[in-house]
Amino acid sequence: MAQLLDGAGKLGWVLLKSVLRFVFMFFNNCVAIPSYCLYLLLLQPLRIWDTSTFWHIEGVMFKWLLAMVSSWGWIAGYTVTEWGDDVRPISEEEAMVIVNHQSTGDVCTLMMCLQDKGTVVRKMMWLMDHVFKYTNFGLVSLIHGDFFIRQGKAHRDKQLVYLKDHLDKYYHSRDRKWIVLFPEGGFLRKRRETSQLFAKKHSLPHLTHVTLPRLGATHIILKTLSAQQENGSVGGEAGTLNQTGIKRKGLQWVVDVTIAYPKARPMDIQTWIFGYRPPTVTHVHYRMYPIKEVPVEAEALTDWLYQRFVEKEELLAHFYDTGAFPPLPGQKEAVSRQMTLDPVWLCVIQSFAFVSGYMWYSVLQYLYCCLF
Repeated sequence: MAQLLDGAGKLGWVLLKSVLRFVFMFFNNCVAIPSYCLYLLLLQPLRIWDTSTFWHIEGVMFKWLLAMVSSWGWIAGYTVTEWGDDVRPISEEEAMVIVNHQSTGDVCTLMMCLQDKGTVVRKMMWLMDHVFKYTNFGLVSLIHGDFFIRQGKAHRDKQLVYLKDHLDKYYHSRDRKWIVLFPEGGFLRKRRETSQLFAKKHSLPHLTHVTLPRLGATHIILKTLSAQQENGSVGGEAGTLNQTGIKRKGLQWVVDVTIAYPKARPMDIQTWIFGYRPPTVTHVHYRMYPIKEVPVEAEALTDWLYQRFVEKEELLAHFYDTGAFPPLPGQKEAVSRQMTLDPVWLCVIQSFAFVSGYMWYSVLQYLYCCLF
């Protein structure tokens, strides 16, 4: 009987905590997202007069919004430990980031672990499934200039054309530096069986912890954003001009990110919202490849991309067996780094969001009373 009461008490606490978290996040979204939109609406004259300053301000507020999402997980005890290469020294250079995809929590994890990487978050562009367009954050991503890609053979060719046009129109004009994509084209649980059948049919490696990546978006990004040499190969020295007349070198790096969850149990967005899972450490592994090492020709790029995901499979298998990633080539022992968020900074951002929400509510209420 005592055990039953103890279990009921714990369940009641989890439910109460989940309800309180949901209420807080609901109001957090209600004040933060409209405030972001209204501030940008107010700044539209600046967009005409000084585009670069407008997008700088937008990027700062975008980073703050992502920090709020990160704080939802952080206060529940969901933290990140980083392994592999240190990507902070290249935070001001252009990079394409390829990530394995297990659940909706992958996006939240990236939002958290990139917060301390200089200007990356405010100058990044996301490629994500079109379903995200209809979430609470969809409007923010649309304004920021992220690209929503529709999956499926029926849409594939058109989507690649749209992606090319999108990159030409928004990437340089808004001073983007990093572009994040999930080459697998869907969640692991949904694509694993299909990927394994495809691999068996074409004598490709059998993968369990990742799926075979798709080439399309990766190829378009490399061709569009990398500086092209006269012989057609990708190089890091030739430059292109953006709309502000500043010379850019194009993509300089491919950052290969591997996300691992304890016991291979992915964390989804519902967990971040309700916080019903015990404190959990998500592990993120980085490998950096200079753009000169990445082929741009389709067949060679396919082989290169497959090899990266074979390496991800080996990394994840090692992690699930040992609880740690293996050391990098040339290292005797793997070194991990605990990623931390500044609680004072998070409190300041949240306070600013709620003060802004109250201010805009008062302004709109006053205008409504004046007009009606």
